[in-house]
Amino acid sequence: MMTDRVIFACTVILAVVYLYATTLIPTLEIGDPLGPKAFPRLIGIAMLLAAGMLGLEMWKARAKGVAQEEAPFDARVMKVLAAITVWTGVYYATLEPLGFIIATTIFLLPMMAWFNRGKWVANVITAIVFSAATYWLFVTLDVRLPRGILPF
Repeated sequence: MMTDRVIFACTVILAVVYLYATTLIPTLEIGDPLGPKAFPRLIGIAMLLAAGMLGLEMWKARAKGVAQEEAPFDARVMKVLAAITVWTGVYYATLEPLGFIIATTIFLLPMMAWFNRGKWVANVITAIVFSAATYWLFVTLDVRLPRGILPF
């Protein structure tokens, strides 16, 4: 339960700071009335909703008297977190040269293979479709993502 509380508090603090930072984005007098603030604000609101759902889950577990035994600094968990951090750094480094679709697919495949073991077909299809659909969505919204080595 203590780990959930720390995650809850950090998420709320991060969301509030993020939402405050979105107020500092300049508003243009011409162009789209929503301007560049809409998408970042949606992300901040989604973070607050996620924190709220975690808080509700913690409250329900406490009301039921569910006790969870936990070891917050388990060596195995720390190794997984370190590996994810390094892998995310590799993703950021390869995003520009490989392009969004290829880098994101390569990033997602091992992550999904680890957390969704044994479902290779679903993992491969999900990684490819998610990467391509996300790229298409952002390009449709006129957000430039790195093309990399792909011709489109």
